[in-house]
Amino acid sequence: MTRILLAGESWISHATHYKGFDSFSSTTFERGADAFIEAAASQGITIEQLYAHDVPEKFPWSVDELKAYDAVILSDIGANSFLLPPATWLGGQSRPNRLQVLAEYAHGGGGVMMAGGYLSFQGFQARANFARTPLAEILPVTMLDCDDRVEAPQGARPSATGAGPIADTVGSGAPVLLGYNRVFAKPEAEVVAKVDDDVLIATLAVGAGRSLVWTSDIGPHWCPVPFLEWDGFAPLVGAMVRWVAGVA
Repeated sequence: MTRILLAGESWISHATHYKGFDSFSSTTFERGADAFIEAAASQGITIEQLYAHDVPEKFPWSVDELKAYDAVILSDIGANSFLLPPATWLGGQSRPNRLQVLAEYAHGGGGVMMAGGYLSFQGFQARANFARTPLAEILPVTMLDCDDRVEAPQGARPSATGAGPIADTVGSGAPVLLGYNRVFAKPEAEVVAKVDDDVLIATLAVGAGRSLVWTSDIGPHWCPVPFLEWDGFAPLVGAMVRWVAGVA
C-alpha cells in the first residue's frame, strides 16, 4: 500500500473580539489540507498528516524512519520547523538536520514534494527560507532570495506544457488559481504545467528517487473552492502523488 506523509498545512489562530466596552479572546485550530487528502483518498491513496505544531518534535529524524513512506509532502511549513526542534531551540543540543535527511532519503529512492503557500519555498517575507537549505539541492526549481509570492486576485490560468500522466490532468477547463510562489525550473527539470508564465508543476529525478513541486496552495486562498470542487482536482492530485511516490 502506498504510504504518504504530509507535513504542515495546519495552524492555530488567536483572535481578540471587541464588543463595546468588553473584549475577549478565542483560539482555533485550523486545517488546510482536508480537500487535498480527500481527493487523494478518492484516488486510492492514503495520506497521513503531521500537523505543523507537531513537526519540530515528531517529524522523522533518520532516513530509516522516512523509508516507512513512499513520499513526503511539505506544505505551508517553513524550514525553521525542521531545523529548530525543542532540544536545539530550548536546550542547545545537537540534532540531525532533517532537511539534509530528506535530501538523502530522496537520493536513496524516496519521493519529496513541496506545495506552495505563505511558508513554502521562500514565502511571505522570505520567512519559509528554504533557498539555502539542503532541500534546495533536490527540488526541481531554484528559489528567489526574497518574498516570492505572486498574488493573483484576478485569477491565474493553469496550463499543461506537454503530455503525460500529470500534464494530461491539467486540462483547458481548469479553474483559475489566486496565487503561487514564483520559482525557476532547473535546466535538468521537466516543467509539466505553468500558471500564467511561471512554473506550476515541475519534476526532477534525484538519484534513485524523485522530487516534484506544485507552486500554488492545496487549499484556499490560493487554491480556491472552484478549483477544489473541479472534477479534475482529484485526478490531478492522484497523478502528482503517484508520480512522486514512484507508483505512476
